[in-house]
Amino acid sequence: MRRAVFTGIGVVSPNGIGRENFWKATREGISGIRRISLFDASELGSQIAGQVPDFDESRYVRPKDLPHVSRVTPLAIAAVEEALCDAGIDPTVMTRDELRRIAVIVGSGGGSQAFTEHQYRLYFEGLQKQCSVYVVPTSTIGTLASEVSMRFGFRGFSHVVSTGCTSSSDAVGYAWRQIQCGAADTIIAGGVDAPISELIMRGFLLMRIMSTRWNQCPQKASRPFSHDRDGFVVAEGAWFFVMEERERAIARGAHIYGEITGYGSTCEAYHRVRLEECGEEPARAITLALDEAGLPPEAIQYVNYHGTSTELNDRIETRAVKLAFGRHAYKLAGSALKSLIGHPQGACGAAGIAATLLAMRDGVVHPTKNLDVPDPECDLDYVPDIGRRVDIDAAVVNCIAFGSKNSAIVLQRHD
Repeated sequence: MRRAVFTGIGVVSPNGIGRENFWKATREGISGIRRISLFDASELGSQIAGQVPDFDESRYVRPKDLPHVSRVTPLAIAAVEEALCDAGIDPTVMTRDELRRIAVIVGSGGGSQAFTEHQYRLYFEGLQKQCSVYVVPTSTIGTLASEVSMRFGFRGFSHVVSTGCTSSSDAVGYAWRQIQCGAADTIIAGGVDAPISELIMRGFLLMRIMSTRWNQCPQKASRPFSHDRDGFVVAEGAWFFVMEERERAIARGAHIYGEITGYGSTCEAYHRVRLEECGEEPARAITLALDEAGLPPEAIQYVNYHGTSTELNDRIETRAVKLAFGRHAYKLAGSALKSLIGHPQGACGAAGIAATLLAMRDGVVHPTKNLDVPDPECDLDYVPDIGRRVDIDAAVVNCIAFGSKNSAIVLQRHD
């Protein structure tokens, strides 16, 4: 089977636009959670979000096209553009046959839901003439990958994976499979979501899973594994990668951040939103990924946690890691990126992969912020408050989603 490596990383994050800006803020524990400015949230119980500040959508989508696409489109294009530049790939000088060997797999939980919400608002406010002529194709989640392919001229397959919060982990896992079997030499894979809109937030509030206590102090709201956590903070962003067949990447002298060597995915078949208390299926996803990588639990030095800051997720994810790693779980450094950026829904797995690859590069793992009150049931090493030097040869990026889904990715230093 062919091997797949990461040769480019592109990021648009609440705590930094651009890969190195994101990583510097993340490594230093700088939060990107702030009061919402995309719409008037003053009447909502939660008025904060991981919102990308000062993002110029018109830089990535022509102004005349902006009314016809959702915010996820320019976010994705910006991240892909940076990833391509980082990998030293210029689609404008490629032949048609070369472009046919580059595919796109986008992971997104909600896709263009916020755009669709806006179109309904225009319609019911009597402003039908302002509705986009492309309301149907743009609202169809599958066209999100097409927007990326059309922007850069990629003619390989162009797919969207939408599995809730595991969407971008699954997208990267599927991209690896496609490179393994020879269906593509190069795949642009990652995740994007932009769910900061009134109706989406009202829906989450009805479920009582969003933080509502910290509107006046947004950066303290996302508190994974802390006993006083009161829910997640919704967020947006895009994290994309250039994934290449290993020999091809080496032949062209590409910088290699790391390699994916294992991917596991399971379903508890339990509930639409709740997790089963036992933690067996998220643990099994990790075990499947480790088995595919050919690694014992003791070979892992770091876990990037899903860590949503909800009472249920953090407790059960901790339990799952103990089941998967046994006694080694207490020796593992691990951190929760959502404490710094909020929860970007289907893009969160790709965000964790980006943070882990950069941690592997620099030998520094980022902290989990706001872990102020230890939860007796969350008793592992979450690297609280301050980042730490850790030499990482192998790491696990873990994700858990609505609908009882679980996904785990094993990343290794490239030899």
